[in-house]
Amino acid sequence: MPSTNSLSSSNTGYRIGEKLRPWFADEGRRNLLSVILSAPVLALSLSGILKGLLPFDIAWIAVGLCGLPIVSGSAIALIRDRDIKADLLVSIALIGSLAAGEYFAAGEVALIMAVGKLLEDATAHKARRGIERLVNLTPKTARVLREGREEIIAAAEVKAGDVLAVFAGETVAADGIVLSGESSVDQSMMTGESLPVDKKAGDTVISGTVNRFGVFEMRAEKAGEDSSLRRMIRLAEEADAHKAPIVRLADRWAAVLVAAALAAAILTAVVTGEPIRALTILVVFCPCAFILATPTAVLAGIGNAARFGILVRSGDALQRLSRITVAAFDKTGTLTRGKPEIIAVESFNGGLSDDGLLALAAQAEGRSEHPLGKAVCAACPDRAGVQAGEFFPQAGRGVFARADGREIWAGKAEFLSREGIAIPPEALDRAARYEGEGATVICVAVGGGDGGDHGRAFGGIIALADVLRETAKPVIEALGALGIRSLLLTGDNEAAAAAIASRAGIGDFRANMLPEDKMKLIRGAAHAGERICMIGDGINDALALKTASAGIAMGGIGSDIAVEAADAVLVGDNIEGLPALFRMARKSMARIQFNIVLALIWNALAVALSGAGVLTPVTAALVHNAGSVLVVVSSALLIRDKNGTRGEKAG
Repeated sequence: MPSTNSLSSSNTGYRIGEKLRPWFADEGRRNLLSVILSAPVLALSLSGILKGLLPFDIAWIAVGLCGLPIVSGSAIALIRDRDIKADLLVSIALIGSLAAGEYFAAGEVALIMAVGKLLEDATAHKARRGIERLVNLTPKTARVLREGREEIIAAAEVKAGDVLAVFAGETVAADGIVLSGESSVDQSMMTGESLPVDKKAGDTVISGTVNRFGVFEMRAEKAGEDSSLRRMIRLAEEADAHKAPIVRLADRWAAVLVAAALAAAILTAVVTGEPIRALTILVVFCPCAFILATPTAVLAGIGNAARFGILVRSGDALQRLSRITVAAFDKTGTLTRGKPEIIAVESFNGGLSDDGLLALAAQAEGRSEHPLGKAVCAACPDRAGVQAGEFFPQAGRGVFARADGREIWAGKAEFLSREGIAIPPEALDRAARYEGEGATVICVAVGGGDGGDHGRAFGGIIALADVLRETAKPVIEALGALGIRSLLLTGDNEAAAAAIASRAGIGDFRANMLPEDKMKLIRGAAHAGERICMIGDGINDALALKTASAGIAMGGIGSDIAVEAADAVLVGDNIEGLPALFRMARKSMARIQFNIVLALIWNALAVALSGAGVLTPVTAALVHNAGSVLVVVSSALLIRDKNGTRGEKAG
């Protein structure tokens, strides 16, 4: 009977094994471990320190760890898939070296290939969780009104025709029409609008949007898989699936490389009568430097951008960024700061200064949760802290408050008119002018002490707008100098879009666009030969970010979903780094071409020296290694490049 100690030891070993199994199941981790173990092994093999002490050459360890996966993978690709890859040439060189007893040469080639694989993995696509986050936006439950009773059911069970009640703070579970009630709905995740949109009976609402203030009843028109949110998720999945990965450059030329290497080796053996020279040619012909040409340059370009707050996800992304011809910008939070700010305060009451008007509005809005109210309070924090004694918000209209013996109204012109407050025509004209420029106007009235005979009197107007970033216009001009045309795509209204486009220097814009509209426009432009890069920050941009040739998200204020859907992220939300990013992407692709030419010339010289008998398999392996080092050094120069992102910080 086994002892308790032996059982405990066995159980401990089993638990450790279970914990380590997921680690070793990851191919990238196994490859990293193989490289770490193989490097010192090959150094010992070359030094000959252990020669005679072991029954085998220690380089066999490197061959087994790094070479076996290459040989087996190329054999499977050739036999099962009938696909010739660059690894086939490496496998031939490995097997030939082992057959000739040149174990160090075999191990060195295998190690360099494993290092190349690590670099390729480092620049490969990371698993994106954007679609999962979109799925998490889908509400889990909905309030259905049936026969005068309220039932809470799973959102997936909502059917077209159901009447739903949506409370403040809840997510709309289906597309539909408001039947009763008034509220303000945050549609930013679907349309990108910077402010909640007022809703009343007869207005449409879409799934995934959030009810901010009031309560309303709605009739579901499209539910479940037909809803806007579910359709956006489905389209995002399709767009992601259609964005094919870039094939490794060496694999494109694999058949030519294999044929050329075998022909050169056979010809050398026939002409010289020395098989060892043929083997040497196979060793130096291995496309390690060729394979390293792309991932090292890409990794260096990504590293350069990262130093300045621009995170590029992959080599594929950098390559696509280098080919962009059109930059499509979202408005809110991308070209603009993403929150309303006061752009004008005008008093139309002789008893009130502009500052006094702002102070009254701030006092009335002191307890408001509306973005406009918060913006007013932020502009006059001293008065906002002196909150009104009574506060009565009216969803979608404005607020009424009592403070310091006065009554204060702040909201839409219609709100004041309903209260019997006359608004001067000149004030209405000024308000219309601001609204025509894309601003939102708050009308303010006061009753009591400053209102004259304790009556109600109009005070003035406060105009608020989402303000253009100071760097926006210079960035658009810099992109134009690079040959990249700018385009504005926004879910906001025509007036707001036109105003921002004009200030930013963008000649082409589209307004009132839903996520699906942006996707269709980008897809249509792609069919016409344009390569579009989408730059955005919101959930509503995720679909366009995935559909575009490349997507760039604002990392600080951007939603997690937009960030996960993008190919690159501006960590500090500074679009000033965009021109530098495109330049660095182009420089990286140019360096790849330079590296390829360098690798080809180096290999050609090495083949000539091998055929002449100057190089042996061991010295050929060292020369082969030196070529790979040259390519890595060439790429590393990009990291400190001063004409890419240096001096144009993005964070």
